[in-house]
Amino acid sequence: MQIKIEKNVGGIEGLCVIEPAVHGDERGYFMETYSQRDMEEAGLNYTFVQDNQSMSTKGVLRGLHFQINYPQTKLVRVIKGSVFDVAVDIRKGSETYGKWYGVELTEENKKQFLIPKGFAHGFLVLSDTAEFCYKCDDFYHPNDEGGIAWNDPTIGIVWPKVKGEYKDSASAEGYALEDGTVLRLSEKDQMWSGVNNR
Repeated sequence: MQIKIEKNVGGIEGLCVIEPAVHGDERGYFMETYSQRDMEEAGLNYTFVQDNQSMSTKGVLRGLHFQINYPQTKLVRVIKGSVFDVAVDIRKGSETYGKWYGVELTEENKKQFLIPKGFAHGFLVLSDTAEFCYKCDDFYHPNDEGGIAWNDPTIGIVWPKVKGEYKDSASAEGYALEDGTVLRLSEKDQMWSGVNNR
């Protein structure tokens, strides 16, 4: 097997952090970014049908998103820069409902984060820019997106380097990184309510 898999990270069933084997020398490096065979040997049986990629600048926070009627399993990684990536368990009846786990994904550590169906997902860009790639096991369906406030105190995500005071909404107003970079969210992401109000 060419990968190292840590299963049920943070004590949350289904979440996995994956580290590929990187083969490097003075010329550079090579790695397999995805092997269905290795995943199946690890008991992770998914069929991915769509690859997505985004670029964001420092201080951008995307999330927390989920699909309502067509939930997706996602395998996410960063190919440039650094992000703090977060998954929140929103599976009804789950023993860890509302619990979150976060991992820093960088172009240097090459870690991947497997997020099964039933989680809300988001990330914060820590580097000047970040390019973010992810596989999905279902196609994108317009008008099927739900969300949860990124700063919901019930969940209590500790976003690294973020300073600001919660004002009973998902508004980014008054929030910034430690170096003064203003936190930036889409208008939609500043309208979501808490996990217990969805």
